[in-house]
Amino acid sequence: MRYAIQWVRSLFFNASMYIAMGVIGIVFAPFVLFSSRAAVFACHLYCDYVIWSARWMIGLKVEFRGTPPTKESMVASKHQSFLDVLALYGSVPRGKFIMKRILMYAPVLGWFGLRVGCIPVDRGKRGAAIVKMLADVKAGAAQPGQLIIYPQGTRVTPGVKAKYKTGTGALYRQLGQPCVPVALNIGLFWPKRGVYRKPGTAVVEFLEEIPPGLTQNEFMALLESRIEEASDRLNAEAGFVPRD
Repeated sequence: MRYAIQWVRSLFFNASMYIAMGVIGIVFAPFVLFSSRAAVFACHLYCDYVIWSARWMIGLKVEFRGTPPTKESMVASKHQSFLDVLALYGSVPRGKFIMKRILMYAPVLGWFGLRVGCIPVDRGKRGAAIVKMLADVKAGAAQPGQLIIYPQGTRVTPGVKAKYKTGTGALYRQLGQPCVPVALNIGLFWPKRGVYRKPGTAVVEFLEEIPPGLTQNEFMALLESRIEEASDRLNAEAGFVPRD
């Protein structure tokens, strides 16, 4: 019975997320047309709404630990569900993502993504897009910010091991910026598929910054060890026992 009640609560919460996205998108659309700051404000507002409403609608709290970066940097995080996307973006002043070019044409999501500085890329052309982004920031045509990436490239269920893609190391070398690793256990409460959301306290932890200047192999080894060790610790803290 308790599971059924929580499932229904989760269903209403999920519906409210999409309704809020549409409402905020429509209300802020005229302002976003003229101001990228309005787009950033609207996106932060949406992130805050989801995290706030999750607390009282489904009993899911999000706890933040560590210090989110405020200067230009790369943020490399575990990726387990849609909630970690919102938690990360809402934590930094000027977050941006690398997104598939086709998402440019998605209602609300694509337009606002472009306005906050997300980088649309075609398959195999990410390098050229990053070069242009750096040049635009240097020339004052784009705002500096925090580039959020997922080294494993996809959502990974807690306890499941997945390779860290070498493209992350190449991006680190290309940017020449510090990298802030992020560990989390959100997937224990908000799985990558399904309606059900589990009550509890999910943790997002910003870890010690990795300075620029390491070799690609050194960086990848350090990044993976820090994120995986901290994420395993957070999983254990929440009572998760991995299967053998």
